Amino acid sequence: MDFWWFMAMVNALLPAILIGFGKYFMRHAPRDINPFFGYRTARSMQNMDTWNFAHQYCGKVWFSGGLTALPLSLLIMLCVRGQSEDAIAAVGLCVTAAQIIFLFVSVALTEAALKKAFDAQGRRRA
Repeated sequence: MDFWWFMAMVNALLPAILIGFGKYFMRHAPRDINPFFGYRTARSMQNMDTWNFAHQYCGKVWFSGGLTALPLSLLIMLCVRGQSEDAIAAVGLCVTAAQIIFLFVSVALTEAALKKAFDAQGRRRA
């Protein structure tokens, strides 16, 4: 049972981080464009307008994704409560993989939104 609790908490960690950083980024992009903290891609780092847009958009995606993933992950883990450690580990790994795939999807969504809102030089489209 201890292993189940461990895996449930591990599977709750990423959604909790997404909720926290999502809420933070929706309201406060990092003050300066930097290569160390924040949503950092070539398109998002073109200027302050793209930087702020990317953080606000990605923050919304992460916040809503985290709010969806947290209860869903815990519900899935409840389905294997009391099962063998191998079953718990396998399901926990699948949940973690799905959460990581969501991170890649969030980048693709944010990049598509940036491309739609800004031209190649980082100027807002009309």
